[in-house]
Amino acid sequence: MAKDGPDWDGLLKWSIAHSDGTPAPRALSEEDRKWFMEAMQSQSVDVVKRMKEITLVMQTPEQVLEAQGVTSADIEDMLEELQEHVESIDMANVPLLGYLKNSHAGIRAKAAEVITTIVQNNPRSQQLVMEANGFEALLSHFASDPDITVRTKALGAISSLIRHNKPGIAAFRLANGYAALRDALGSENVRFQRKALNLIDYLLHENSSDCNVVRELGFPRIMMHLASKEDAGLREGALRGLLELAEDKTGGGSDGLGGEDEKLKQVLEERIKDIRLMSAADLGAVREERHLVDSLWNACYNEPSSLREEGFLVLPGDDDDVPPPDVASKHFEPPLRAWTANQEDNKAPDTDTDTANKEKEAEAEAEGTPLLLGFRSPA
Repeated sequence: MAKDGPDWDGLLKWSIAHSDGTPAPRALSEEDRKWFMEAMQSQSVDVVKRMKEITLVMQTPEQVLEAQGVTSADIEDMLEELQEHVESIDMANVPLLGYLKNSHAGIRAKAAEVITTIVQNNPRSQQLVMEANGFEALLSHFASDPDITVRTKALGAISSLIRHNKPGIAAFRLANGYAALRDALGSENVRFQRKALNLIDYLLHENSSDCNVVRELGFPRIMMHLASKEDAGLREGALRGLLELAEDKTGGGSDGLGGEDEKLKQVLEERIKDIRLMSAADLGAVREERHLVDSLWNACYNEPSSLREEGFLVLPGDDDDVPPPDVASKHFEPPLRAWTANQEDNKAPDTDTDTANKEKEAEAEAEGTPLLLGFRSPA
């Protein structure tokens, strides 16, 4: 019987034949190129489809599965398959690093972006990338790639790679990563500067002793400059970093800003002046900045800022407890709330159950069922 799906044996032979170092590989014909792309796309779609199918099963009540003949062994096999898919994503780290060397800036940027997704909150993937010298490659692109988008994406990947990763943070320090962050703050790209400020804030919060390194490298003056910029995100990030330095007591002295107190006072006075002139709508948009300015003033001069005295710190509406938009409940409702609510419905004849399941499956296909690995099946 003919084998369904792409000819993976043939694809493997083709890949080996074209990666053995031969000096003049033949050009791909249009037919070969089309076959290759169809083979790759077919496999990708199959994996995504299986992940959605597994997710649908995970969201189905246990009684319904039992009624349809699904055994505990079947569930174990399904979870084992799911683990294989997840592990295959992890193992994609090492070959992916090769694309960081691509001559096309767009490909280098996309490779860094994919690495960001893979290593984020994933200790196993972080370890794999570190062992494959991925950190060094990312740091090189962050520090010196000629394309600013690549530098920005590489910085994002580094941030995800070293977050909650002590060996990664240690490697960042040893590789003089703070000097690269200082250069990033000196760029004219707002997105690049924002990402740098976010990473600085995380690193200083994790290890206050790094405040000394930051002071020695001249970060306080750079942050004061950014605190006067037009972009609100830059101002908030810079003020947050300055507050970390001002509150740090590891430097052995009261001057947490490296002799820049007078310059800081001018910057804060300018911010206070601008805030006083803002409309009500603009004041609401800079709520965090107002609090940062007041906290920084209090940390440096041991007194509340004039924003607090003049009533600009807490405005009408600031204390309203408005809940965030509910964007997740519909994903959790099927396995949690709906399972409890539908206990009586599950006792209906099998034909009704089958019809309901088909409707749910159709809805899941239409909406794109999310993969909720943190879901705990009902007992």
